[in-house]
Amino acid sequence: SKITTYASLEDMELVDIIGDEGLSGCSIKGRPGITKILDMVREKTIQAVIIYKLDRLARNTIEALQVATLMDRKGVALHSITEKLDTKSAMGRFFFTLMASIAEMERGIISERIQSAMERKRERGEPCSNNPPFGYKIVGKQVVPDIHERRVEKRVIELRQAGRTVWGIRDLLEEEGLLNRRGKPYGKTEVYRIIVRMRQAS
Repeated sequence: SKITTYASLEDMELVDIIGDEGLSGCSIKGRPGITKILDMVREKTIQAVIIYKLDRLARNTIEALQVATLMDRKGVALHSITEKLDTKSAMGRFFFTLMASIAEMERGIISERIQSAMERKRERGEPCSNNPPFGYKIVGKQVVPDIHERRVEKRVIELRQAGRTVWGIRDLLEEEGLLNRRGKPYGKTEVYRIIVRMRQAS
């Protein structure tokens, strides 16, 4: 509604409203909405792009500046309602660079806080997610060794040392009734990851 109002106040014809609902703004990759907008910019089928806030575009400074550079080269203006931004002016382009850097800094601070919180949970032996690393399981609020998966690890290493291929190990695990935590036969990738993980740990 604010984008619609902004376009009306600026005497701009609003041709479409495109969103990436539920997707992170950390990167442009994997976001069909922004990809569509950039295609419209490259084809010069639009004259301006209106966003509600800069970090809805991208929280990565390099990507944000790349978008701004593309728009500037194609003669497409970028308007941000919250930051009162219009990249058609020199001041607007400078402000865009500044705000993009601040958005990335905020993302970095949030990431550091989350990492710190995860470290404290690990120190207390608490699960950091509902999907603990292979070889462990969640009991109550504690992460404890998973005897079944530890047995699988041991068996995989034994077979590998005996010269078995990844595919051969996968087939033998299934024959021996050793299933993954989803109750299904282990896949080639799962077996390979176990081998790599055990090799790194040794």
